[in-house]
Order: sequence, then C-alpha cells, then structure tokens
Amino acid sequence: MARTTYYPEPKISQFLFASKYMAPFWTVVRVYLGWLWLDAGWHKVSDPRWVGPEAGTAVRGFLNRAIGLSQGDSPTVTGWYAWIVENVFLPIAPVMSYLVAYGEVLVGIALIVGFLTGLVAFLGGLMNVAFMLAGTLSSNPIMFLLATWMVLAWRIAGFYGLDYWVLPWLGAPHGPFSNKKSGTATAKNSATT
Repeated sequence: MARTTYYPEPKISQFLFASKYMAPFWTVVRVYLGWLWLDAGWHKVSDPRWVGPEAGTAVRGFLNRAIGLSQGDSPTVTGWYAWIVENVFLPIAPVMSYLVAYGEVLVGIALIVGFLTGLVAFLGGLMNVAFMLAGTLSSNPIMFLLATWMVLAWRIAGFYGLDYWVLPWLGAPHGPFSNKKSGTATAKNSATT
C-alpha cells in the first residue's frame, strides 16, 4: 500500500492563503479582479467587431499584430507562439472573438460572486498569459499576479461568496469543515472533523 506524506504548510502561508481572518482582504481582491474582467469583457460584448455581424474583425487585427511582433531584430512575440497564432487562432478568429468576449464576462461574474474562485482565477490567468505572449501588456501582468494569488488563496478567497456553500458541496475543505480553533481550512483538518 502506498504511503502518503503530509508536508505542513508554513504558518505565514496558512495565514495568508487559508485563514478566515484574511477573507475580507481576499474578497476585495477577488471583486476588484472580477470587475476588471467584467469591464473588459463588457466592452467587447457590446462591440460589433467582437460579437455580432463583424465578429472576428478585432481578433484578426490583434492576432495579425502579434504575428508582426514576432518579426525583426528584437521580436516581442516568440516564434512558436506566432506559429500557434497564425495556424490555430487566426483561422478561427470569429469563434475566438466570442470565446474571449464571453469568457471575460463569465470570469468577471464568477469572481465577483465568488463561484469556483480558484478554478476561475486560473482560467482568467491563462487568458492573461495568452494576451501577454501575444505581445500585449496593458493590465495583464497585474491581473495575472492577482489571479495567481487567488489560485493560492482558493480555500478562503470565496469565503464571502458562493464558494462558502459550493466548495463543501463539492467535498473541498471549507466552511463547516474549517478548523474552528485556528480559523484555517485544510484537508487534514476536514478529514478529522
């Protein structure tokens, strides 16, 4: 039978990413990040170049710019990513247009209401990385950093949100499974409660 080794989390990490006392902080960060996503997506959803009769126009321009940034003496887009952009994303630009626009809106709403916060933050972070690899900075580095922190704080980031009920229902250690004495939610604590 295989043995499982448990490595305890450092106290500072427990406090920052699992303590219910940090829940108000993570709520503010989560809602702020959600608002950034919702705002970005809403502008796209209401733009006919993203969603509607001209869908794909804006994405084509963005992708062609990324391909252009892979050329020259000091390219800002790597060759392998330019190849993916040209051969995978560009041919399906109208589909990508809808996916990006509605994906941003859904990530924003899910973060604002605290629904599957860790997973949604991870998916938002993937979008940020895709945008950065395509040569766009804007607010993407900040959003990626916040998304990474949200992934680390998944146990507590949605404490004041739907995750308070959803995570226990899914079997994750949270809410009623938390350690009442320390105020942290851990797999070890939930297994013994």
